[in-house]
Amino acid sequence: MSEPDASGGPAASGGPDAPGGPDASGGPDASGAAAALAVARAAVADAVETLRAAGARTEVLAEYEPPRRVLGIPRAPRLRPLGRVWRLGVLVLDDAGRLYEAGRVVRAERPARRSITANAVAEHRAFRAAAVKGGIAEGETVVFDARPIALDAVELTDPDADVQVRDGVVQVRWSPTQANALVPLDRYLAERADLLAHPPQGA
Repeated sequence: MSEPDASGGPAASGGPDAPGGPDASGGPDASGAAAALAVARAAVADAVETLRAAGARTEVLAEYEPPRRVLGIPRAPRLRPLGRVWRLGVLVLDDAGRLYEAGRVVRAERPARRSITANAVAEHRAFRAAAVKGGIAEGETVVFDARPIALDAVELTDPDADVQVRDGVVQVRWSPTQANALVPLDRYLAERADLLAHPPQGA
């Protein structure tokens, strides 16, 4: 996927008070942001329709509940299911059109006796077991720590966010390790939804 030109910005002649230029806060003008958000919301709706019509594979969206005591009885950590979602690369989308940053992903698996391993591996296995503890069927793919994304002008002004308004377009950072790895959200959703709805043969 190609990267947009990072140098693209408002025209040099557009000052704070110029029509169509940035407002005093340095963000996009209100009308431009509104148009960008409208395009983004339409892209989300289109992606939901594509995935729903294709019966695309879904995964479990869950919330992590740490260990605690209930009436004095220890309760093991678990991943509590919240619903089902489509995972689209770095984003997650549910049937109601709610968008999330993907967070962490594990496969539900019962704990098994294994030799001592690195902490990271042990933690990953603990999350797998927590999914089963939460009532999720073994073998299910589970997404958790997913952060909701609000498609509104205030939420998307952060230049460090994975989804943001830049140059009058809602863009998504498709690689978290690259600051300028941004592509238009509508294009990203369309491509990812089509890939999930019509996976390559053998995938």
